[in-house]
Amino acid sequence: MKKLVLTLSFICICVVTFAQNEPTVGDELIVEAPSGESYNHISFPRLNILVKRGKLASYNPVIGNVIIVEEIVNKDNVTYVIIKKKDDTKFFGLQSSAEANYEKALESGELTIVTP
Repeated sequence: MKKLVLTLSFICICVVTFAQNEPTVGDELIVEAPSGESYNHISFPRLNILVKRGKLASYNPVIGNVIIVEEIVNKDNVTYVIIKKKDDTKFFGLQSSAEANYEKALESGELTIVTP
């Protein structure tokens, strides 16, 4: 009986933790600073492209922005999310949305989930 209770509780815990990692449309996230020079799991333009378009070569304008998950795309068992800014302005004044690898961006700290 003990083993049955422990097994059921373990399964419930696994299901709950797995369910928290799945994104839904409308989730709010915060863009954090990249660990290196550029973002590895969010498709923001590279710094040289920003300079060519007359912007500063810096990711500081997007750090700390609240973004919303607009669409969820599954490609080859990898979850990608299409994100846009909550205030409907463009990233760097250039692009209105971006694509991000959801799991890897959360693991690397490029994105964090807004807790209510």
